[in-house]
Amino acid sequence: MTIRSPAWRRARIVTVAASCVALVALYGSRREPLQATVPQSAAAPSNSLEILEVRPTVFVIAGLGGPGGDTANVGVQAGEDGVVVVDAGSAAAAPGVLDAIKRLSQKPIRYIIDTGPDADHVGGNETIANAGEKIFAGALGGGAQNAAERVAPILAAEGVLRHMAKSPAGGWPTEVFHYSRKSMYLNGEAIEVLHQPAAHTDSDVFAFFRRSDVLFAGDVLDTRQFPVIDVERGGSIQGEIAALNRLAELAVVSVPVVTREAGTIVVPGHGRLCDQYDVVEYRDMVTIIRDRVRDLIKAGRSLSEVKAAQPAKGYMGRYGNPGGAWTTDHFIEAVYRSLAREKS
Repeated sequence: MTIRSPAWRRARIVTVAASCVALVALYGSRREPLQATVPQSAAAPSNSLEILEVRPTVFVIAGLGGPGGDTANVGVQAGEDGVVVVDAGSAAAAPGVLDAIKRLSQKPIRYIIDTGPDADHVGGNETIANAGEKIFAGALGGGAQNAAERVAPILAAEGVLRHMAKSPAGGWPTEVFHYSRKSMYLNGEAIEVLHQPAAHTDSDVFAFFRRSDVLFAGDVLDTRQFPVIDVERGGSIQGEIAALNRLAELAVVSVPVVTREAGTIVVPGHGRLCDQYDVVEYRDMVTIIRDRVRDLIKAGRSLSEVKAAQPAKGYMGRYGNPGGAWTTDHFIEAVYRSLAREKS
């Protein structure tokens, strides 16, 4: 999988890559700690992962994660305080992700933020955390117990720990919260971790890098397909729409100077970079389909009758999947079950 950015942004990316090559030729190997350390054209590790510079200190690692297939988009903020990682990716991708992080910065990994409990987001937690170092870890005393505490903390909504109960303990979140917002200040900017209850699951968060104006949305947003609503793990169609509404409210578009490359960059759990217009378009699509299914339920239609009515008609060509792990039928069933549960 190759991450894609909108056309107006791709032109700048080519310019940035060319500029990086020229700067390296001019100044040699001197490294500025708050800038990209490699040109994008040379930043793809051998396992097909790619590095994309989103802002001067914020990057996305994406691509195929090895034998396990696709991995989630991995966010990296690098600066003087160290590295903050948003989603560690899959277990298969973890060695390649770690190599990519080291190519961007030699500073310690200080935090991992999990945007949700899915294996392609949290499978690499243990590998990435063990390669990191907790802030002020050197102030701790010796001993085996304290050695274990020195690894990078893994931050997540409380429900992620519950959903990972059957996975190896080394990858479990070490810092969890159940309230709406947790914040920190690292590498010269505020980082907000915003809980989105009952959306894709009951444990989704956004990671908002405020100075960089970059929002990591996790699997609440996936413009490759209809949103995955995991009803069994607390997801709901109403919570999904509420989360997309919040995402649209947080993101700012480049107005009134629309030709200027500016505005909030939204990084979905998978796929290309987005802006506020993309989020609004996706939100409207989900809302329209929700309303169609709700009207069919009010008319007394069964699940099979709702599917036969094709409430996603008009959007299936762009977002629908006839096969695979998440099909159009799976999405319609999730919407139906979610609305039926609320009705009961």
